[in-house]
Amino acid sequence: MTGMTTAYCIFDMDGVLIDSGAHHRHAWQALLAELGLEPAQPEYWRLTIGRPAEEAVPLLLGVPVTMVETRRLALRKRELYARFASRGTQAVPGIPTFVRSLVRQGVPRAVGTSASRCDVGALLESLDLLRHFEVIVTAEDVVLGKPDPAVYLEAARLLGAQPAACLVFEDSLVGVQAARRAGMRAIGVTTAHTAAELCAAGAEAAVADFEGLDWESLARQ
Repeated sequence: MTGMTTAYCIFDMDGVLIDSGAHHRHAWQALLAELGLEPAQPEYWRLTIGRPAEEAVPLLLGVPVTMVETRRLALRKRELYARFASRGTQAVPGIPTFVRSLVRQGVPRAVGTSASRCDVGALLESLDLLRHFEVIVTAEDVVLGKPDPAVYLEAARLLGAQPAACLVFEDSLVGVQAARRAGMRAIGVTTAHTAAELCAAGAEAAVADFEGLDWESLARQ
């Protein structure tokens, strides 16, 4: 990087703030079942990680899909996800404490996610996290999803930050790639991929969760 001091923290949501991977996997499984389709590969759901549902649908089906049908299936997946999520949402271990420590230290905070704004508001509010973020950028706020850097560049713009001064936490490979393409540091969270996979995508390091993480140590790296 440029040597600029790291002063801003940006989080992906699913798999970073919220332990929602299981809900998403169940929603995709239910959608495929409704379509009478079998997964093409054992870990097919990895294709969907970090992507807006509209971009994930054609990848998941493996065949060309019209825009109208893509939107219909994406909406249905979100409905199924909401049903599973209503059973209860949990924060990734250590996140509430880590985010509150950022608040106390005056570190500006943002969320950059491929989820819809409706989902973001409901899920973060349920964990009392929503009020701790000055900026939230969602799938509706950008034209292209991750690995395009737009979501993170927009978060930096709204924070009033230079990209090189931002540290991103991401659990997806496309999310890490988006952060790096935006010119930001990236740390992987191993809720969806291994540390080796995340580092190969461009993360400088990876953590299992946020227990015991210290911002000052991270910012100095």
